[in-house]
Amino acid sequence: MAANDGREQARTLDPEKKTLLSQHTEKHFTAGEIVRDIIIGVSDGLTVPFALAAGLSGANATSSIVLTAGIAEVAAGAISMGLGGYLAAKSEADHYTRELRREQEEVVNVPDTEAAEVAEILAEYGVEPHEYTPVVNALRKNPKAWVDFMMKFELGLEKPDPRRALHSALTIAIAYVLGGSVPLLPYVFIPRAREALFASVVVTLGALLIFGFAKGHFTGNKPFQSAFQTALIGAVASAAAFGLAKAIHP
Repeated sequence: MAANDGREQARTLDPEKKTLLSQHTEKHFTAGEIVRDIIIGVSDGLTVPFALAAGLSGANATSSIVLTAGIAEVAAGAISMGLGGYLAAKSEADHYTRELRREQEEVVNVPDTEAAEVAEILAEYGVEPHEYTPVVNALRKNPKAWVDFMMKFELGLEKPDPRRALHSALTIAIAYVLGGSVPLLPYVFIPRAREALFASVVVTLGALLIFGFAKGHFTGNKPFQSAFQTALIGAVASAAAFGLAKAIHP
């Protein structure tokens, strides 16, 4: 729908501007929501089962017990995190729908007030009254565009993808499972939990460093700093769990 709106707007441009737009292609990263879900899922998936495995190993549990508890935690965590992502995305969609209905009612019931709000928004961008008056009048003739303008520039809301909630839930859940399998993998092959723990520490810290670097790269932060911070958080969590387990069960 948004693509169709964009094409309709493009047809109203004069030929010179159309030519300029066709010659210039901007490269923007547009998968922010997907990356955010992956970061949430993998980050918790690497850290929580890692800390759990370290804690159980510190309590002298066998590898089979650590693995059983770890798999149960990963399953429960994936469901919980996925459901949380679904509800969060659903809440955003519901909020957008409520605000959209309110704006649709306001452009009908209090059009002069809404027109004044458009003028105020444009004035904040430095547009003079004689410049924004034609824009306000044009929007008043097109209620749909008027509502879209108010949603974006007054409320800062973009129309959500109707499939966003389900996609978010699946992405977070799958990312959690993938992340959670990393610290548990050594316990599959090493029967002694203490030896498996050392292997888990090496593998998981390596994964955290790689994940942190990738996260920093895609989010525009310093990749090496992000890698160090991510690995440090995982190390502190597992060390705390291991230390508490040893203190309670020497």
